[in-house]
Amino acid sequence: MVPTYHVYGIGNALVDYEYRVSDALLARMGVEKGVMTLVDEARQQEVLGALGDTFCKRASGGSAANTLIAVSQLGGRAFYSCKVASDYNGDFYYRDLVAAGVNTNIGSANREAGVTGTCLVMVSEDAERTMNTHLGITAAISEAELVEEAILDSQYIYMEGYLAPSPSGQQATLKARQIARCHGVKVALTFSDSNMVRFFRKELDLMVGDGVDILFCNEAEALLYTGKADIFAAADALRNIAGTFAVTRGEQGALLWDGNAMVEVPTPRVQPVDTNGAGDMFAGAFLYGITHGLSFPAAGKLACTAAAHVVTQFGPRLTLEQTRQLLEEMH
Repeated sequence: MVPTYHVYGIGNALVDYEYRVSDALLARMGVEKGVMTLVDEARQQEVLGALGDTFCKRASGGSAANTLIAVSQLGGRAFYSCKVASDYNGDFYYRDLVAAGVNTNIGSANREAGVTGTCLVMVSEDAERTMNTHLGITAAISEAELVEEAILDSQYIYMEGYLAPSPSGQQATLKARQIARCHGVKVALTFSDSNMVRFFRKELDLMVGDGVDILFCNEAEALLYTGKADIFAAADALRNIAGTFAVTRGEQGALLWDGNAMVEVPTPRVQPVDTNGAGDMFAGAFLYGITHGLSFPAAGKLACTAAAHVVTQFGPRLTLEQTRQLLEEMH
């Protein structure tokens, strides 16, 4: 039987608020540029106060959510396990996720009291994205959010490295992985961010376990994880933990391992405006490609093109119309 879902994901549910900022403002706020930093609610409110009411866009987010929305918009079927509160942002998140065509464990009436997580995405003039994340209730994501029937009815599960700092979240990924492995569902993992590799290596290694079917990471994460100084040496080392992988390299495209050969895929030349969501879009387009009969090079081409499109505009994802047009252009 054909599985209902192409990809089942588990990850943090965050309402993204995106701002345009200067390097000087980041410095004044004491925000480290170019990385994701976890903050408490007080610090999030402090930064919000400095940013004011000038956000450019609000959307349901979180790394894995953006990836699954990309899968859905391209025409795939996706399910997302996550945790939001019964508050204003939780209501918005649920509506936005469903509107994007993603099925989910959360509903309009089964949410706990608390504060839904938020991510302040600050895009500087060089298009670099910097994130301050207050996890809120998603810090308590656990096995209770898993839907075993949906895992069993999927081609892939997709785990985000951003869950590494959460003990309960990490246990949820391990449980999802165990269910998948026992029933022939393939396992995909994204390292998510250099800080996850730098500060939560042991937790990531548990998520890797005895190996994953496909790994997504960028060049900096690959070098950091393997301890290599050269991307090709790092790629050779990644073959020990992943049956296949895709390493994104910004304007240099992507380096893929399809299980038999290394493939370099170029990316279209564009003028970046906002790099937020590029990696998430790449993973979503790639997963769509390999679950819809595309070869690794073809899936890589689709993913690089989709990521190149998303960085030319403000926001972490394309519209439904843009994704469908992208598919038409690829044919």
